[in-house]
Amino acid sequence: MSVGGRVTGHVLGVGIDVLSWKEATDRMFRWAHSRESRYVTCCNVHVVVSASRDAAYREVINGADMAMPDGAPVAWMLRRQGYARQRRMSAPDLMWALCERCSKENIFVYFYGSTDATLLLLEKRLREAFPNLILSGMESPPFRALTAEEDADAVARINSSGAGFVFVGLGCPKQERWMAEHRGTISAVTIGVGAAFDFHAGTVRRAPKWMQDNGLEWLHRLASEPGRLWKRYLVTNVIFIFLVLRGRK
Repeated sequence: MSVGGRVTGHVLGVGIDVLSWKEATDRMFRWAHSRESRYVTCCNVHVVVSASRDAAYREVINGADMAMPDGAPVAWMLRRQGYARQRRMSAPDLMWALCERCSKENIFVYFYGSTDATLLLLEKRLREAFPNLILSGMESPPFRALTAEEDADAVARINSSGAGFVFVGLGCPKQERWMAEHRGTISAVTIGVGAAFDFHAGTVRRAPKWMQDNGLEWLHRLASEPGRLWKRYLVTNVIFIFLVLRGRK
C-alpha cells in the first residue's frame, strides 16, 4: 500500500514500511535536521505478534511515522507480498549507522533508557568509535512510572539538549508506548532500539554475523538468557508461525 509516497506492507495486521537503508535514513535525517517530532519503531516478531494480539499496542505501531522490518521473518513476509528486495533492518545496526552519520552532520543525539552502568560503557564505546559525535544527553529513567512532573522534566531536558535523535532503550512494549505518548512534545526523532544499548555497550553479547544473516539472532539471545527470554522467543515465534500458516497477513 502506498500513501503519500510511503509504501507499507502488512504483517499480521501491522503496517511495516517497505524501504531501503538509504531511503529510511535519508527520511529520518530530514526530520532530525528540522527537529520534527516523529517516532520510529523497529518491528521484530515479538513486536508484530504483541501488536496483533493487543489493539491498543497495534494502534501505537500503526501510528508510527516509520515502522522498520527488524526481524528476518518480518522481512520475509514482506517479500512474500511482492516486495522482493526488502531486507531486515535491525535496530542495533540502525543505531550505529545513524550515530556514524550524525557525527558527520553535527546532529546531536540523546540516549534514554537502560541503566547508568550500561550508559557509561555505551558512552565510552561511542566516543572511541565516533570522536566527533555530539552526545547531548544520556539518561536512565526509574524502573517505574514517572510522575507528571518527572516526565515533564525529562521532556524539558531532551528538548533543551538540542538532540535531533533520541534513542530509546526501554524494551518492548514500553518504549513504543512512551514514544507515541511523547510525539508532539519531544522535538526530535525518537527511535525504539531495544537491546541495542546493551549490545554496543558490551553488556550483552550479540549473535555472530552468520546467525544474524540467517535469521537466527533470536536463538542466540534465547540461549544467552533463557530464563528471561524463553516466553518472548519460543511462545511468540510459535504464535507467529501458526498465524502465518493460517493465512494471516
